[in-house]
Amino acid sequence: MPNSGTGVACRRAVVQALLGVLLAGIVPATAHADSVRSSQWHLTAMKAEEMWRTSTGEGVTVAVIDTGVEVNEDLDGQILDGKDLATGLSGDEHTDFDGHGTSMAGLIAGTGKSRGGGGAFGLAPGVKILPIRLSDSMKAANQAAADRKFNAEIPTAIRYAVDEGAKVVNISLGHTTESSGLTDAVEYALEKDALIFASVGNSGNKANLVEYPAGTPGVVGVGAIGQNLQKTEESQYGSQVDLSAPGENLVYACAGETGLCRGHGSSGASALASASAALIWSKYPDWTNNQVLRVLLNTAGGPTTGEERADDIGYGIVRPRIALKTPGDPGPADEYPLPDLAAAESPKPSAEPSKVTGGSEESDKPAAAAPASDESGNTTLWIGLGIGAAALIGAAVAVMAIRSRRRSAARTAPHPHPYQQQPQPPYLSYGPPSGAPGSGAPYGGPPGQGPNV
Repeated sequence: MPNSGTGVACRRAVVQALLGVLLAGIVPATAHADSVRSSQWHLTAMKAEEMWRTSTGEGVTVAVIDTGVEVNEDLDGQILDGKDLATGLSGDEHTDFDGHGTSMAGLIAGTGKSRGGGGAFGLAPGVKILPIRLSDSMKAANQAAADRKFNAEIPTAIRYAVDEGAKVVNISLGHTTESSGLTDAVEYALEKDALIFASVGNSGNKANLVEYPAGTPGVVGVGAIGQNLQKTEESQYGSQVDLSAPGENLVYACAGETGLCRGHGSSGASALASASAALIWSKYPDWTNNQVLRVLLNTAGGPTTGEERADDIGYGIVRPRIALKTPGDPGPADEYPLPDLAAAESPKPSAEPSKVTGGSEESDKPAAAAPASDESGNTTLWIGLGIGAAALIGAAVAVMAIRSRRRSAARTAPHPHPYQQQPQPPYLSYGPPSGAPGSGAPYGGPPGQGPNV
């Protein structure tokens, strides 16, 4: 069964001399040279310590729909009782059969308690994690059976998550088949004032098939960038990409004997986007899901090529520190800020979507992206939907073309597995190189020259 690249490739091994060497040039002044935190480049780039003075995500529950979440020292006290939907497996939602779900929880809510306070931190160490375990698709008879199982369980998981009070739902998994049950569950979650983030997948240098739920209207699809602040080669591109976040050489708390892993992939990027939303919601608890998402989009480090979005990074790289400091106007409480939901619900445009719309949705290749202002907290992303019969026809044709292309690709290419599950070497390794030709550089310049995420 082929592997999807949706998951972070977890490396469960003893970290030799704290990952061998610290990642060059990114040790924050506040971090100790012998701490795991000093190796977490993504937290340094996002200025985590600065954000934590304002928000740690306290008071927000993030559901992790995945392979289970185990409690380790860095996640002690962060994991709630959740739900086990897996069949044919021992244990419960606190038993991680792959290690993937625990890794996502570590990226979101790690507290750094291990190693005498020198352990791995998540981006939002104050949140609570609601674990929901799905079945192991690797044990399905074939890909079609795996898809059916996933699409049978995922709607139940989403509904359970929001009914239990999760404001943010992270799904770092994906299948290439659509599901009406999934679509209905996403709409249910939005009505319940929740947000869903999902990884777009890691086959960007291969088939690049649209994966669901990232491609489901109402879900925020998240792609991965590397340390050079460019889309990673493996991260998928297309109209399903709404936001991007770090997804290369990530160090985080995980399952296993050492409790520490390094990995790569859009799975980790999705987890960091989910954590970003939790940080904002914690500071602004009276905002609705639409307002939190709108501010997250408006403060993202996006393309400056004249486009609101680009197919490789979406509307840009999440920058929760900007959102916390200068969020700008959160806008209407009851208007979903992305255009895909309204387009899916109606054959014709209704009122203009607020703030974020448009972009290169019909492009089959990554579009270039350029520097963004570091303090552009009030970036306006409006575009007009157009008026008159010609615009209505154009919109309908565009939607039909996109759906036709996605379904055609799904029929002619192999289906990826929802998460990577490969034999892991007894050492920590890196993912594919970033910044492949044609990938957008959201901040421009050579690695390390652009502003912080």
